[in-house]
Amino acid sequence: MKGPFSAIPVFVAVVESGSFSSAASRLGMTKSAVSKRISVLEDSLGVRLFNRTTRKLTLTEAGERFSDYARNAVLIAQDGFAEISTFRGKPKGTLKINAPMTFSRLHLVPYIKEFLEMYPELEVVLSMDDKVVDLTEGAFDVGIRIGELKDSSLVAKKLVDCKSVVCAAPKYVEQFGRPSSPEELTNHNCIYYSLFQAGVEWTFFKNGRKAKVQPRGNFIVNNSDAIAEVLLQGLGICQMPTFIVSKYLSNGALVTILDDYSLPSHAIYAVYPERKHLPEKVSVFINFMKEKLGDSSGYWDDM
Repeated sequence: MKGPFSAIPVFVAVVESGSFSSAASRLGMTKSAVSKRISVLEDSLGVRLFNRTTRKLTLTEAGERFSDYARNAVLIAQDGFAEISTFRGKPKGTLKINAPMTFSRLHLVPYIKEFLEMYPELEVVLSMDDKVVDLTEGAFDVGIRIGELKDSSLVAKKLVDCKSVVCAAPKYVEQFGRPSSPEELTNHNCIYYSLFQAGVEWTFFKNGRKAKVQPRGNFIVNNSDAIAEVLLQGLGICQMPTFIVSKYLSNGALVTILDDYSLPSHAIYAVYPERKHLPEKVSVFINFMKEKLGDSSGYWDDM
């Protein structure tokens, strides 16, 4: 048997219709089901709400008092349904995003103004953090993740491929030489990103063979902007995503190394907590970012 709260709309329908049979027809229920719901409500309240006779159904004094509250409750619920329905057709409210620091600065923040102009009833709260945080715990609507994804209950939507290269400044190569194999990296100063999702080793592929190298150097950091800066200064060699270094490769500030070898394939994803209905604000953000970043490879690889 249904609980008392579910009986409130039935009670309102009976009051407005004037009879159990009319309310049953209005609600698509049987007359006996309506009668049972009212009985549950009366038992829960501990009072009779209707005076029942064979000819007429009238409210008791308690029923009269309760009817105002019940009608207001139904009206408020209807307003709530109407308000939520606007989220499906017209994104509004607050969109909380968690994304890596450097990616956000280079490829997310430049488009925020355009995104908010397209959806003026949205407010964006962006948390730029290179650490992988718990989206649910942080109450984030969506996150951007790069590289290998850990098993979780999150839903992942691929936005674009993420190509990486091994690179250094020309001044470093002139001073210390250019390694011709992954094994020769052990003789070089390898700058290491401490939050590297693929693990502590750099992996290379050539002719069906795989080589792994443990990078060693005198600078380990948890921020990609800092790595790019010391690379440009000629401190060492690093494996970097092209969404960070493509402009430096184009203008010659950095050069690629070990071009005969390929690196593991990665991607950039939008992730969000699994739910029955994806909020419209999350859906439009994902579609917007997919359009801006490119079809398969990122627009930065065409620079």
